[in-house]
Amino acid sequence: MAEYRIDDLARAAGTSVRNVRVYQDRELLPPPARRGRTAVYSDAHLARLRLILNMLDRGYAFAQIKEMLDAWQAGHSLADVLGLEAAAGAASSHEQPTAVSMAQLVRMFGTQVTPTTLRTALELGVLQRRGAQLVAPSMKLLEAGHELVRLNVPLADALALAAELQAETDRVTALLVGLVRRYVLDPKGPDWLPSGDELPHFADVISRLHPLVMSAVGAAVDRSASRVIPEVMGDRLIALAERARGRAE
Repeated sequence: MAEYRIDDLARAAGTSVRNVRVYQDRELLPPPARRGRTAVYSDAHLARLRLILNMLDRGYAFAQIKEMLDAWQAGHSLADVLGLEAAAGAASSHEQPTAVSMAQLVRMFGTQVTPTTLRTALELGVLQRRGAQLVAPSMKLLEAGHELVRLNVPLADALALAAELQAETDRVTALLVGLVRRYVLDPKGPDWLPSGDELPHFADVISRLHPLVMSAVGAAVDRSASRVIPEVMGDRLIALAERARGRAE
């Protein structure tokens, strides 16, 4: 189970430290564990925080959210509730957001770091603002962009590709998760909710989704790359072979 300081928790959920403290004061978010003077949060806290934010987005008031969360917890054992919330929290990205400076971005992308490309990166979520600081939710994605630019692909085109990749992977992930929902949850009925006895199984299903998606999509991309790269670059490879043959003759 991952552990978070309060600023890490807020960043992972896409909210502010101030909001986290407000939700704690309103008793919507359980108190953290204490290690000396340090407050430590878990995946269960992250899942609960995301649920709170989702309910706020849907227009629920603090009092309504607390009433529903209290009723939910009263109807199930604390161990079951924490197990499900921890599974939901652990299903989030395994990459930790990383602070990046403007100097670092300039070293990676040179003069192509402009107000326009920076604004595009922020709109796409490739970069995020945390106060005066810039944060990369995925350094792997940023480094992939860096490698494309090193190959002389314009940064603007690399950012456009990032948007297209995200849309396509969201679509594929939704298909895969939807398949699990269709055959695991929907046969139990459209309004089915897990009982106390079923919560551990439900938590297990949720906890297995993230590695399942990563494995399936990663394997598909690997197979695609081994097939598509020769197809797209094949004409150049054939031309090189023909030239080599002509010199040999």
